[in-house]
Amino acid sequence: MRPAEGDTSDCILVVGVSRPKLAAAFLLVALVSLFLTFHILYDSAVYSLDAAASVFDSSDELATNQLDPAPPRRLQPSSSSQQANNLKDLVPPPSLVSKAHFSRTNRHLPQAIIVGVRKCGTRALLEMLFLHPQIQKAAGEVHFFDRDDNYEKGLEWYRKKMPYSLKGQITIEKSPSYFVTPEVPERIRAMNASIKLLLIVREPVTRAISDYTQLRTRVSTTSTSSAVTTSSTSSLSSLARPPGGGGILTPTFAEEESQRGAASSRTFEELVLRPDGSINESYRPITISLYHNYMHRWLEVFSREQILVVNGDQLIEDPLPQLKRIEMFLGLEPRIGRHNFYFNHTKGFYCLRNDTADKCLRESKGRKHPRVNPLVVSKLRRFFNEHNQRFYELVGEDLGWPEE
Repeated sequence: MRPAEGDTSDCILVVGVSRPKLAAAFLLVALVSLFLTFHILYDSAVYSLDAAASVFDSSDELATNQLDPAPPRRLQPSSSSQQANNLKDLVPPPSLVSKAHFSRTNRHLPQAIIVGVRKCGTRALLEMLFLHPQIQKAAGEVHFFDRDDNYEKGLEWYRKKMPYSLKGQITIEKSPSYFVTPEVPERIRAMNASIKLLLIVREPVTRAISDYTQLRTRVSTTSTSSAVTTSSTSSLSSLARPPGGGGILTPTFAEEESQRGAASSRTFEELVLRPDGSINESYRPITISLYHNYMHRWLEVFSREQILVVNGDQLIEDPLPQLKRIEMFLGLEPRIGRHNFYFNHTKGFYCLRNDTADKCLRESKGRKHPRVNPLVVSKLRRFFNEHNQRFYELVGEDLGWPEE
């Protein structure tokens, strides 16, 4: 029997058998679709594994490098001398976490370093800069360039101490002892000759009193065994003389330990004045306050344009103008404003604020300064006046510190 005229069975046979090119095309499309499906699944799996590895690798960073920004409100000038140190260290609430470290971010060597000066507000400055979304900060003080045992570990070790950052962000670390350590400028230049350096300074007498206060406070936690170690290394033979220092010595760790012990039992006046009434220039808090002795060394290695001198006294009184200068120096978009600060009347200094939380300085950093004889303060200021003028000439800026 012949098939009816509307029967399509022969047509199907023709498509399946007499048109092999079309059949091959259908098969190719099916294979490509299958390949793409498996490729998407594979890429998704690899991305997930990469993200998991990144989170695991940065878990320590997330624990220690917590988001420290905090408090804002109206800016008002602070009053007491102890406020100078209150900005030294900021403590993040436990609920805060650091700026997120997403997968595919990397650790980079720092593009900017806060090199000092000790007891001038380096921690406060770092925490304030961390308010900026384009800043990532290293947790703690790395001490890579000033400690031989760390420096010998190499730049890869140093890089791994840095936080994760996104493209376009600036990584910053701070180690205040960099400023007074002779080898540091050359070592930093060997890493990055175009790096930006931040140097925060304060009125030298106030800085010296603050340094004495910290040395006296820390001695209570110094063990007997460390005192014995200090005694055995009392020769201090490794003291270095900075260029143009006029005999001024760069304090070593052994000297710090020795003077820390002395600070526990002697007054500031007894330590800064010799028996004949002259200034004891070898006393560590005085030595470090002679800024020009160390600045010479930095300017021999870096151009003046690479170093921004931050006025630590003004940073305490009104943080914003100094931070605006730093944003411009680092080439950052202006993002830090008065809304990021508020004056804490109970503590007597400014606290920080970001979009999620407020944050103030650690209580242990708000040390009350001992009362120093005004006659000794005046004598110290007269002594520092000449040294301050030399520093002003080097940096091309008069910081207006009192002369008496």
